[in-house]
Amino acid sequence: MSDQFFERPILNSPYAYPGQHWALDEDGQPTSEIVNTRRRSDLITPVPKPKKRKSPREQTSLVLDAGDGLSTAEQEYNPTPIINEIRGYVETWRALPNPDQWLVTPETARLLQHWRHHQFEGLRPFFCQVEAAETIIWLTEVAPKMGARGAKFWEHIRGANEQSNPELVRLALKLATGAGKTTVMAMLIAWQTVNAVRHPNSKMFSRGFLIVAPGITIKDRLRVLMPNDPESYYRHRELVPNDMIGDIERAKIVITNYHAFKRREEMAVSRVGRALLGNPETIESEGKMLQRVMPELMGMKNIVVINDEAHHCYREKPQSDGEGDLKGEDKAEAKKNNEAARLWISGIEAIKRKMGLQGVYDLSATPFFLRGSGYAEGTLFPWTVSDFSLMDAIECGIVKLPRVPIADNLPGGDDDMPRLRNLWEHIGKQMPKKGRGKSGVGLDPLKIQPLLHTALEALYGHYEKTFDLWAASGISVPPVFIVVCNNTSTSKVVYDFISGFDRDNDDGSTTLENGRLKLFRNYDEHGNRLARPRTLLIDSEQLESGEALDKDFREMAADEIDRFRREIVERTGDARAGDSITDQDLLREVMNTVGKQGRLGESIRCVVSVSMLTEGWDANTVTHILGVRAFGTQLLCEQVVGRGLRRQSYELNEEGLFDVEYADILGIPFNFAAKPVIAKPAPPRETIRVQAIRPDRDLLEITFPRVEGYRVELPEERLTAKFGPDSVLELTPELVGPSITKNKGIVGADVDLTVEHLESRPSTILFHLAKHLLYNKYRDPGDAPKMHLFGQLKRIAREWLDGGYLKCTGGTYPGQLLYQEIADRAAERIKAAITESLAGERPVKAILDPYNPTGSTHFVNFTTSKETRWQTDPRRCHVNWVVCDGDWEAEFCRVAEAHPRVRAYVKNQNLGLEVPYLAGAVARKYLPDFIVQIDDGHPDPLNLIVEIKGFRGEDAKDKANTMRAYWVPGVNNLGKFGRWAFAEFTSVYEIEAEFAKLLASIPVREMA
Repeated sequence: MSDQFFERPILNSPYAYPGQHWALDEDGQPTSEIVNTRRRSDLITPVPKPKKRKSPREQTSLVLDAGDGLSTAEQEYNPTPIINEIRGYVETWRALPNPDQWLVTPETARLLQHWRHHQFEGLRPFFCQVEAAETIIWLTEVAPKMGARGAKFWEHIRGANEQSNPELVRLALKLATGAGKTTVMAMLIAWQTVNAVRHPNSKMFSRGFLIVAPGITIKDRLRVLMPNDPESYYRHRELVPNDMIGDIERAKIVITNYHAFKRREEMAVSRVGRALLGNPETIESEGKMLQRVMPELMGMKNIVVINDEAHHCYREKPQSDGEGDLKGEDKAEAKKNNEAARLWISGIEAIKRKMGLQGVYDLSATPFFLRGSGYAEGTLFPWTVSDFSLMDAIECGIVKLPRVPIADNLPGGDDDMPRLRNLWEHIGKQMPKKGRGKSGVGLDPLKIQPLLHTALEALYGHYEKTFDLWAASGISVPPVFIVVCNNTSTSKVVYDFISGFDRDNDDGSTTLENGRLKLFRNYDEHGNRLARPRTLLIDSEQLESGEALDKDFREMAADEIDRFRREIVERTGDARAGDSITDQDLLREVMNTVGKQGRLGESIRCVVSVSMLTEGWDANTVTHILGVRAFGTQLLCEQVVGRGLRRQSYELNEEGLFDVEYADILGIPFNFAAKPVIAKPAPPRETIRVQAIRPDRDLLEITFPRVEGYRVELPEERLTAKFGPDSVLELTPELVGPSITKNKGIVGADVDLTVEHLESRPSTILFHLAKHLLYNKYRDPGDAPKMHLFGQLKRIAREWLDGGYLKCTGGTYPGQLLYQEIADRAAERIKAAITESLAGERPVKAILDPYNPTGSTHFVNFTTSKETRWQTDPRRCHVNWVVCDGDWEAEFCRVAEAHPRVRAYVKNQNLGLEVPYLAGAVARKYLPDFIVQIDDGHPDPLNLIVEIKGFRGEDAKDKANTMRAYWVPGVNNLGKFGRWAFAEFTSVYEIEAEFAKLLASIPVREMA
């Protein structure tokens, strides 16, 4: 199945389903239009296969296979047609053009439009994230209003929960690792909260949320869901409109790990004392437990529970025949999983009984029942309503592409699988069992199994090449190599082999055995321990013991530790919180910041772990993974491989797609990956931080007004117009459509369809154009038209027409000026000419953003991996880099820095300078390219807004007209932001000469 699947090309489109892509607009930005390249039903979600079991030979029952060849006698698999049916309804609902047809609240409609169409400064939500949120919204708000068609879905959901979670109604969303489950959680919280705040009497919504995570690591990472967090997703990722931020701040959110549901002993009573007292109840009640876990939510009703990594939360089913045959470590692991699941779901059931639940949302990349749960291993949660699988994520390019072994030079074998594809099958019996580390028997790290040694060296050899490529490319953090082991004994052996260890001698002394993998050594060539380790050993025992970080590391990493303390204080508001940090906290911080520059984990190159890395780790610099454990199911394979599939770069290439990134994998029998190709390690794009350099360059700071609109006072006397080259409107087939279309049937004559019937008398065109000006451009909202202006507007419209400012090419006709959109464009050109003629008489005034009237280079701070960039002269620019959209902009940077009259300049990227303008009747925002401060002899510099333009279409004329007629005079007339001007450069080869000519034309005031 996997080979057949990957014969199709990978789209690498994060904004479409596999088999779809988004149509792009003229600026290369994705639009709301989806182009289908094949049906969604063509995709088959890969399903974890259960471990083979021996069974007596007898007549087998009929296997109800769904046609995909995945069902067996032990496990029937049906790819849940209900999910695809829901998806079909959601797609149809999404396509409705009028929000009034969506059957949702106005607040929900606003959020949906924001997620779908907002121009995000950073990474916009992936289509799979929007789809997941839309599915929950559709089921909650829309389906109940559809009668029997919508009721059947809820009947299915309730029935599925009745079989597995009789006290709860859960909805599960399957989102592949790296697809952004945390973002979806934030979207669901925003949707619920905004509606609950604005509809306080509705029982459909809640502003109280309990988010349950499987461990402390994930719990800490989910803090971005708190509205007051410094990196809150609602602000940081623009997930809600600005006017809804206040509503989000009213949400009450508690983030916990499921361990908190364990009811504690309230009173320590000895065994004898318990007998004397008649076995008193000393365990806290459910009510007290809930009060301890979520005190902020007490008193609220019908809260929302969101389960992260929800495959750990289930009600165990009594074992059936053949399900209880687990042995050894498998049996112990299943028992541990079941105890954790029982505790988790019991806590949620207690909330339902004591407080009520509005909803339970499960998010997981693998919402399958685990081994030993009583259900067929790998069975999809039947209450799953949305499915975006790992295969979907790989095809869309949202994650890295895993490469696995497909051949080796070892002849023979029971199957064609290369040895290093399923390493544990060949070395498992020779590896140490759990607990053997205490005896010290057979645990010499230098005597590891040869095949394991080969696997380590083979993957490490490729890692070295990748490491050198990253270093040569200027990447500030190293690539990461992870090893996932079955138990602490194995992980310690592998860790010592990789990083080095002290061998005990018979005389009581020790001898250093340095690590066999040079780049991963924790000791230098002189035998001294490195201040910052390159290899990290992670397991639960070390986290609890706090012995992983030594004193030297704490002293050498003092700056990063102080930074972490400051972050804790900022998040908690408690100035003493940073003083109570423990070694365990620091170790978790190292783990969570692997691959992040300037943080505790930035120097880590290799991580050796037990099971902690199977989920909850969001490092995006992993390039190599080695599995040293059994992988009985594809479920576990997907979980472990998923730790290395988070992309390093989310920058779109010139085609609007993601470039392919790879993760090389050994020891994990991952069955649904692309056919590997022999390829040299490709260096990733260097990521740089673009920021204002403070305080060193603060003298170069540039401030500017944030304009929302314009106000123009018309003179009472005669109106005039100042027409120029940008007053021209050229009608072309590209602008108005083809003027001739040939139609032809199978037989018979053909016919040309033309628009020549639109040819109109000049007087008719003039009348309609003047009327359009009067009614649409010179009438205040709600007021009657100023009829006294009609004569003057007609005179000016005649000047425009007679002056040749309307050009018709390609078979177009002047009569097409009567098209509404074309008339709007023409009227805007004429209005701009009228406004420009008023300079000095009736001033144009800019209307500023009342909440944020001033912008500044002071706040520029973002990261990018774009390769076309210019490192700025520290004497000319407040910001360290200019990220260029093309070579023309880089050439302008050179020209600006070389000219002696340039005081300072800055590129308008993430700066916030936006110019409102009209393209016809459509309100848009224009982002000029540069601000340049010119020394013209005045105490304050002249602020020149510069646009670098190649092809100038009609839209470029609208922008230029707005700058000259409205923005520049409007800002200058405010008198608070200095002096401003506007210039365009359209030829890259003449930029230097044209810039020098422009500055020479600006008179220099002689200082007294």
